[in-house]
Amino acid sequence: MSGSVEPVSGQRIDRWLWFARFLKSRTLAAALVASGKMRVNGERVVKASRLVRPGDVLTFPLGPHIRVIEVVASGTRRGPAAEARGLYADLAPPAPPAATETSIAAREPGSGRPTKKDRRRTDALKDGS
Repeated sequence: MSGSVEPVSGQRIDRWLWFARFLKSRTLAAALVASGKMRVNGERVVKASRLVRPGDVLTFPLGPHIRVIEVVASGTRRGPAAEARGLYADLAPPAPPAATETSIAAREPGSGRPTKKDRRRTDALKDGS
């Protein structure tokens, strides 16, 4: 009982980020972690050797967005994107609905630029007088 030690289960954070397809290479993943911008369960991480386990919440910048994800499973390989999406749950709030084209470009008929037909009518009035 006192002499038994449970094996540490987990996966290196740089490897997991690469398996989950957040970054193109392990080198880029390790650089992100080393930059000090990565947080695991709210704690800043600066070593790529930090182990992540299912249930851990990762917060990190990726492009113009701040990603907040929960680790669901450890990866075994860098597989297709569909397989990679099964490794995490996105905890970020959903994006606001995008404005549709009809709401942006809606205007009353007859307002705005004249059509070719309108221009011909105008030209005919000018030439006739």
